[in-house]
This record gives sequence, structure tokens and C-alpha cells, in this order.
Amino acid sequence: MKRSLVDTHCHFYDEAFLQDADQAVQRALDAGIGKLLLPNVNVHTLEPMLSLCDRWPGVCFPMAGLHPEDLEADFKPQLEVLKNVLDADRASGACRFVGVGETGLDLHWDTTRLDDQICSLSIQIEWALEYDLPVVIHSRDSHAQICEVLDRFRGTGLRGVFHCFCGTDAEALRLMEYEGMMFGIGGVLTYRKSTVPQALQVIPRDRILLETDCPYLVPAPVHVRRNESAFMVHTAQALAGNWACSPEEVAEVTSANAARLFRI
Repeated sequence: MKRSLVDTHCHFYDEAFLQDADQAVQRALDAGIGKLLLPNVNVHTLEPMLSLCDRWPGVCFPMAGLHPEDLEADFKPQLEVLKNVLDADRASGACRFVGVGETGLDLHWDTTRLDDQICSLSIQIEWALEYDLPVVIHSRDSHAQICEVLDRFRGTGLRGVFHCFCGTDAEALRLMEYEGMMFGIGGVLTYRKSTVPQALQVIPRDRILLETDCPYLVPAPVHVRRNESAFMVHTAQALAGNWACSPEEVAEVTSANAARLFRI
């Protein structure tokens, strides 16, 4: 099968893939997913993520970021480590990191650290601007707060993706005001009560990316607990149905969008 799809958000370095990460990457390739983009979540995941990218050059591409749920009590040293990694990468000329993230806001389980999360997100957005990299934004129960942060960066040329977009058409229209931002569409599109199918009717096709967020968010047609990139074909098929086009067109459009945003 032609390897034409891009999974723009997967965590193959996660402990869920401890025993078979390389086999899962191969299954993705066999399913037609030719490129896998790996957002980082904390300082401890850097090594396993980069090791996987070393084993799969031209297939796995790393990012550097600190997830809002991974903030330590004093998170500034975590950010310093990640910034040093980005600085060293750029100084070496390697430029292997394709994005900053994932970062963002998550108020689902804990609302007490909103100020810290906003601080961390803002710092990482500044990195994205400094290095001319896209930022990968995680947003959970925090739509209004995300907009408040992004409003401060209007006119800066910021680009990136709203990872795992699960919102309504009204929320999509609000987020579309940030012209450099795209929308990551994953397995939630296939869920029975999802609002994503309606939201897709107002989002231009040139702002849509495909992703899995594996090992999370298994598409509805798959009856296993662990998601992986190979299953993204089900999301692509659902998107083809939503767009009333062929899966080949979905692959062409979303992969071109990924190439343009992440410069891969």
C-alpha cells in the first residue's frame, strides 16, 4: 500500500508500547501511514522518543514540549531542560525537531494550576516563534482560556495545531480566527455522539490534519483498548465520508497540510 498518510500526533514512546513500539511503527507503514510525528510530554520522555526517531529516520519525527498535566510543582527547571535541548539542536544544525509541544491547558481534572499552565503554554509559544516551529496545543475543558492566551499572540505569525479537536462548530469558528492554526482530527470523529462531524462543515479542508493520539482515543470501528497509528485509516475513511470524497483525496489533502505546517 502506498504510504501517503501522516499521523501528526502519536506517542509510540509511551509505556503502552514498551514491548512492541517498532512492530507498531511497522504496522503503521503497512497500513499506509508513511510519517509519524511524535510530540513530547515531559523531560523523561525525551530519551525514548529520540531513540525511536533514531531507529526510524524519515518516518518518526520528534517535537519538544511539556504537557500541561506533567508540570512539576516547580516546572521552570523542566522548561529549562527542554529549551536547552532545542538550543543544542539548532546550534548543531541538525534541526530535527519539527514542532513545540505538546503544550496547552487541561482543566478536566485539576483547575488549581491554571496560572502555571498558562505560564508554561506562553513560554512554549514564545519558543515556537523563536525557532519558527509550529506549536501543538492540547485543550481540554479550557476553550475560553486558550483563546485568551492566543489573543496575546495575534499578529506574530504563530502557526500550529489544535490537537485532538473535539469541539462544536461555534468553537471551530472561534478558533479559525487564529489564521496560522490547523485542526487535528482523530478517532473522536468516529464516535456516535461526537460534535466533530458538524464542526468539519465550517472548517476549510486546508486546515485539517489527521492524528491518532495513540495509545489513546481508539476509533469506534476498532474494538481494542490501545490505539495505534495503523488504525488511523478508520478516521481517514470517516473523514472521506464527511467530505463526500475518496480516501485518496483525504490522504492527499491532509498530508499536504501536514507537510506545509511541519515542513517535513
